[in-house]
Amino acid sequence: MVSIGYSLACETFGPRELVRQAKLAEQAGFERLWISDHYHPWLDEQGESPFVWSVIGALSRETSLPITTAVTCPLIRTHPAVVAQASATAAVQCDGGFTLGLGTGEALNEHITGDRWPPPQVRADMLAEAVDIIRALHRGEELTHHGTHYTVEHARLYTRPSEPVPINIAAFSPRSARMAGTKGDGFCTVVPNADLVREYREAGGDGPAQAGMKVCWDDSEAKAVETAHRLWASDLLPGSLPSTLPRPRDFAQATEVITEDMVRQRYACGSDPQRHLDKLGEYIDAGFDEVYVQQIGAEQEQFFETYAEDILPRIPLD
Repeated sequence: MVSIGYSLACETFGPRELVRQAKLAEQAGFERLWISDHYHPWLDEQGESPFVWSVIGALSRETSLPITTAVTCPLIRTHPAVVAQASATAAVQCDGGFTLGLGTGEALNEHITGDRWPPPQVRADMLAEAVDIIRALHRGEELTHHGTHYTVEHARLYTRPSEPVPINIAAFSPRSARMAGTKGDGFCTVVPNADLVREYREAGGDGPAQAGMKVCWDDSEAKAVETAHRLWASDLLPGSLPSTLPRPRDFAQATEVITEDMVRQRYACGSDPQRHLDKLGEYIDAGFDEVYVQQIGAEQEQFFETYAEDILPRIPLD
């Protein structure tokens, strides 16, 4: 049976509000949490970007829901040995209910240290090496590693959960889905693509297939579309643009080609429960085990009330 979670957007809300939303999500019947890990928001209009590990610490005190980062990039901005320590501590705080979601990231967040932004295949190789480092440290090994991309000297984690932290890998292409199947304990994406699920499974992946989707609940469909377009048109940018643009203002310029009609087709906007159920159905039909819903904009209480009363009780779909 599919499990429905809530996606916490660090790009659009501060740390206290994210914790409040997590508590509302648990009360409404959502079963788990995703949380984004960014240094910058995609657009200045989004307006926030708290340090995710601090927020996870607060969440662990206020909710019992399992938490997955969606996703952390262990390539440049944060060394994989540091990601290993942060995620191990998070798993202890969450009493084991924590999963580390990893991906190859975006220049938007990773370029801040001044290092070169590598091409896609190099980023994939860096991720594979980073996963090996993180797993070794999560096992409690004292690690010395001189690899192609990373050096680790006599590192050992002393604060660890009783079991190694599960690692999910983000996948947006068949190649990355196959990597998730061979290197990950699960995979995650944001598109209802059954082919990615198939590639992941055929590569040996037997863990959860996770997907995130955005909606904009509002009494007015027109207002919902306007809000979604203003805050999250960046999600509709094609090809390699999302991984290569370095600044929020570059995303703002690029999203000038995204129309409100395009946003209306992509997101469930408005207050009609069937519209939201239909969008959820696309992910369920594609074979995902966990679907995480993110409410765009300020109408959080109304969103959670509607999902608690009219949507979550109808899953599996009528």
